[in-house]
Amino acid sequence: MTTLIIYVVVLVLKAWGALAYARRYPSSPPRAGALGVTICQPILSGDPDLEAALASTVDALPEATYLWLIDDDDVEARRVTGHLVSRFPSCAIRILTYPAPPEGVNPKLFKLEAAYLSMPPGILLVLDDDTRLGRAGFEALISALSMGELATGLPFYREADNTAGNLLAQFVNNNAALTYLPLLNLAAPVSINGMCYALRTETLRDLGGFSPLFRHLTDDLAVADAVRKTGGRIIQTPFPQEVATTMRDLRQYIAQMHRWYVFALLLMRRRGVVLNLLMIVFYAVPPLLLWIGVVETVISRSMQTSAVGQALKRSRFRHSECDERSRTSQSMCHLRPGARSRFLRCPA
Repeated sequence: MTTLIIYVVVLVLKAWGALAYARRYPSSPPRAGALGVTICQPILSGDPDLEAALASTVDALPEATYLWLIDDDDVEARRVTGHLVSRFPSCAIRILTYPAPPEGVNPKLFKLEAAYLSMPPGILLVLDDDTRLGRAGFEALISALSMGELATGLPFYREADNTAGNLLAQFVNNNAALTYLPLLNLAAPVSINGMCYALRTETLRDLGGFSPLFRHLTDDLAVADAVRKTGGRIIQTPFPQEVATTMRDLRQYIAQMHRWYVFALLLMRRRGVVLNLLMIVFYAVPPLLLWIGVVETVISRSMQTSAVGQALKRSRFRHSECDERSRTSQSMCHLRPGARSRFLRCPA
């Protein structure tokens, strides 16, 4: 029981920290137009929600410039993007195709580097193809660039049609705010959300573009580290962006969770002792406390049930013994007249 109480206290502290950061952040960011903003989306077909996700952002931000980055041999991506270009004829949408990257090169960063070299000066907004960006989230990102060199969003997942997808959505939605926001009261952001972030082209130029990061496995962590190393500031906005990733089955769900935990391990290897201790206290200890508390509760209930069972057995034994004595007494009282027992005297 004590363990569960500690778990609840830590959870309340995390919730308080997240709310404290969100309340300090401007609730109504100044309106920021989409002119001068290029939204780059590396696209890979395979998700049935792809067309709807791309269309949602274009519909919400029709004045932005879009660069859709697809593979040369991705026929389905070419079909989807071509259909959307004809559906939104007044929007500035360019489809750029690329060959496969050289071996060992991060494919997302490979496409983003080519897009960066082909775009005009301004603001580059990187958006994954399964993420929907609304007006409020967009304005928060652009406005945050007045406070730092890079701004990133907060993910929340849409409800899915199957168990695997809902498990993923519940994991993200139950943990996103409590993971990214509480520590910001004590330290600067340690990474970014690769599904949505914005930075100015001047900042990217100072980093040398994306090409120095080609060999990194985790593109979001690589970009965050590059910004931090040059003295740049990362701004974590508390405004969510909607994500919908289709999980076919539990095997794909487990693979995705494994991937995220590997990224978390890579992040911790690049951070100092103090920050790692804070992350352990905030993120690793609470689920451990919960499981220990659950096990303790189950064991305690089991022991209580066993004790009650033993008491009932003893009670039944005493009742059985009394019943046996009562039957013996009755049989002794029915002996032939004049007979007496040394152990029992029957009433006259």
